[in-house]
Formats: sequence, structure tokens, C-alpha cells
Amino acid sequence: MVLLDNSNFILRLEKIASAAKKDSSFTITFKRYDGHDKPVPRAGKPPLPKPDTYMCLIRAQSKSQKISTVVRQEDVPTMMGMYSQFMKSKMDGLKRVKKVKSKAKAAKG
Repeated sequence: MVLLDNSNFILRLEKIASAAKKDSSFTITFKRYDGHDKPVPRAGKPPLPKPDTYMCLIRAQSKSQKISTVVRQEDVPTMMGMYSQFMKSKMDGLKRVKKVKSKAKAAKG
């Protein structure tokens, strides 16, 4: 998995979305990240220290490509702005779901 900075992550995510638009799909996950890369120690050993601030780990996966980024607390507003722009520009292929009226609502109004 490739760890990128925030702006390069969005650029690579746009490339993944463009490639996946034709014939496949991709997933994006958000997870709270405390900065520890080591597993939790066994009983009897000192525990890992608690972080002052938590970060957000964002992962994207499509077929064989995996990318990720770590967003710090002060960078969240700018990253979410870039992410929302990405969503608005690339998520145009969604199909509208037709609503089915129930008989009670149809008879009432």
C-alpha cells in the first residue's frame, strides 16, 4: 500500500475513479488512526502511549491498486473540501432510484 500526502492522494484517487468508471469499482474507507504501526503489546509489557490527537487514515482500493493517506486534525477541513470536490466531479454515473408510493399515501394525497 502506498502512503501519499493529501493532495497526491486526491490526484491518484481521480485516476483510479476514471479507470474504474468503465468496467470495475473502487472502495474508500475512513478510519481513526493513532499513529502506532506496532501491534498491541502482550500482557506484562508496558502499553503503547495514548496519542494527544488522533488522525484519520483514508484508504482507497481498486483491483490491484491500493493507496492511502493520513490526515492530521488541522488538515481535515482542507482535505474534506478536496474530497467533496472529487465526489461531485466523479460520482456522476449514479442512477436515480424510483420511489414507489404506498397505497395509503396515494389514497390520502
